Amino acid sequence: MWLTPLIGERVAKYEKSFKGDLDEFLAAVEASILDESASAEIVDATDVMVGKTRVAVRVWERFGMLGSSRVSLSLTVAGCDGWVYASAIGSGGSQAVMFKINTISEENFLATAVSAIDAAASRWES
Repeated sequence: MWLTPLIGERVAKYEKSFKGDLDEFLAAVEASILDESASAEIVDATDVMVGKTRVAVRVWERFGMLGSSRVSLSLTVAGCDGWVYASAIGSGGSQAVMFKINTISEENFLATAVSAIDAAASRWES
């Protein structure tokens, strides 16, 4: 679930691709994230068609009790020719100025997304 970017800082990230239906997948993930996170709210969304490819972006925010701060979760879903690709990235929650500490709320929000993504995608995976 962790990716080490070029700048050396850890980023909470999860990616998955599978054969499936983008609309059904996205609806299931959206509902699951809101159901599993009492303080979560969708703060923005956009959908675009680029040729035959549909791209949907969703951004949620919730209160992180442990760090007493807000954390965000961005989900990008692309679909083309029956294939779906999802990328979830969690951020925020750290209270340090120079580097990230206390990323537990960020990690927990991403874990909620991972569960939602895997559960929704399992409908098409054998």
